[in-house]
Amino acid sequence: MNLRNLLNLRKSHFIGNSSWSRWSSDAAKTSTTEPPATIDSLDAAKRKQLLKDLAEPVETTRQRPTINPKETSVMLFPGQGTQYVGMAKDLLQFPGARRIFQLANEVLKYDLLKICLEGPRDKLNRTEYAQLAVMVSSLAALEKLREERPRAIENCVAAAGFSLGEITALVYAGAMEFDKALKLVQVRALAMQTACDKAAGTMAMTIYGPDTNLGEACAKAKQWCLDLGVESPYCGIANYMYPHCKVIAGNVEALEFLEKNSKVLKIRRMKRLAVSGAFHTPLMDSAVEPFVKALKTIKLQDPIIRVYSNVDGKPYRNARHVLTQLPKQIVRPVKWEQTLHEMYERQQGVEFPRTFECGPGKGLIQVLEKVNAKAAQSGQNILA
Repeated sequence: MNLRNLLNLRKSHFIGNSSWSRWSSDAAKTSTTEPPATIDSLDAAKRKQLLKDLAEPVETTRQRPTINPKETSVMLFPGQGTQYVGMAKDLLQFPGARRIFQLANEVLKYDLLKICLEGPRDKLNRTEYAQLAVMVSSLAALEKLREERPRAIENCVAAAGFSLGEITALVYAGAMEFDKALKLVQVRALAMQTACDKAAGTMAMTIYGPDTNLGEACAKAKQWCLDLGVESPYCGIANYMYPHCKVIAGNVEALEFLEKNSKVLKIRRMKRLAVSGAFHTPLMDSAVEPFVKALKTIKLQDPIIRVYSNVDGKPYRNARHVLTQLPKQIVRPVKWEQTLHEMYERQQGVEFPRTFECGPGKGLIQVLEKVNAKAAQSGQNILA
């Protein structure tokens, strides 16, 4: 969803015409509807104050904003692995959600909605379909939120997305247009799927204790692969989730070693993720170049709200920063725990914003509960 247009509260004489005149760059050129009215100066000033005061990191020397932070909102977007057959079915009652899938089908030249609704599961789980399905379903969930709680959109001050969800967040924040983002994700997914096909990799949610040495465990798993004759193996942390929980990724043989030796390595539990490769690791190196090439063809804009990078957990500074930082995400760990600390840091006694997780699954709110239970109390899932 292009927040840049939603935040203008554009008005239209046609029922159901929300923000779509500018979601698509082509639609922006061909739209024949009357130019909608802009937000009045008072609301614009309020919006500017919200963004200036509430999206800033904590500063002890700075006076706190007078606007109640509880009136603001933060959007979280899930990544690959949350997809399931039947996703987005309940969103089709919303005209905006239906239109999102219609445009996606036009751009992609195949029926993405049918794959979401009917699968089969093996097809939906392939990276080339799963990433697009999750992104489009997440944006469709935003249409539900817009219909039911428009102030959540109007008062949004920050957004973050997990892995693929970071691109969803950038679309929502107006940094890139929807149709261009679809093509970008299509390139990303195909390039990552190609990398997966070159080297069989996998990922597993890993729960461990304070006496566990994950670095040593991964090193042993890598050595095991070398002993088996695996060429240039890798095993390491791919996602920082919450205290004593990481996602480990690498060659299939490496993860099998960890699973079989979990007791000796003091790993309490491992659960494989529904992905087809070792994402956010050097095994994805070959996917970076085509992604960079595709990203450079897009006219990026500065995000209208703070969007946090998975690479370091910090907000993007501008469009140029997106261009240089986003490709790194493909081969570097997702620092989600660090991102949540950065997003929700505030002085004692200051209220937290409302948090909306938009898309398939409920995992991001659950992770937030582990990192910041108080912030998670106002969390809500807008399910796809």
